Amino acid sequence: MLIHPQFNPIAIELGPLAVRWYGLMYLAGFVAFLWLGKKRAAAQPWHAMNAQDVDDLLFCGVLGVVLGGRLGQVLFYEPGYYLAHPLEIFMIWKGGMAFHGGMLGVFVAMALWARKSGKTFFQVTDFIAPLVPLGLMAGRIGNFINGELWGRVADATLPWAMVFPQVDRLPRHPSPLYQAAGEGLLLFVALWLFSARQRARAAVSGVFMIGYGTLRFVAEYFREPDHGIFGVSYVVSMGQWLSLPMVLFGLWLLLRKPAT
Repeated sequence: MLIHPQFNPIAIELGPLAVRWYGLMYLAGFVAFLWLGKKRAAAQPWHAMNAQDVDDLLFCGVLGVVLGGRLGQVLFYEPGYYLAHPLEIFMIWKGGMAFHGGMLGVFVAMALWARKSGKTFFQVTDFIAPLVPLGLMAGRIGNFINGELWGRVADATLPWAMVFPQVDRLPRHPSPLYQAAGEGLLLFVALWLFSARQRARAAVSGVFMIGYGTLRFVAEYFREPDHGIFGVSYVVSMGQWLSLPMVLFGLWLLLRKPAT
């Protein structure tokens, strides 16, 4: 069996300043967003976006991800813990960012930016949807480096079964890597190809919602369930409950009659 390397979560120390791998992974996701976003804006004029728009979208998106992701972790997954330790809500460098909360935060940020810039909400989300998965992949790699979000117990004969020494000595699925491959790389390729030509408004957003929701739902069967606001469930986890509305909303976006 493989053993988790127990990486030092601090990548660089400069005196009192500590740069963590988790933060560097987020930075990598933001850089990918800028690079791909500007290529997309130049190559696909039907979005009516320019390089400055991409910069603005990243700034607003970062605020949405950080604020929404942290509040999602607090409200959806660990309300009891943070009620007892309220100051730790602000310690985002320790990790603990819920995707579904971050997504809601980004939705709010994009809606405000769209209103300010004179664009429609789905015009904006269709543009950014293919830019998101690589950031998700980077975040999951950060989770793996931190040794968190470990998987469920696996068959010891599984070639890539991994022991997480900080948890126990049992073989487990390296679920952050599964999610990096699925919700990250696979979803990126699917969305990038699907959005290569002009689609009906909200179609790209719909495919993102269906794709992420489905891949996350499946990944939860390999990931040790979080406590969540409903407690621990090995039947339907908190992540699966939150992913179901995403899939249904995405289907509605694809099947509804496009606005004329």
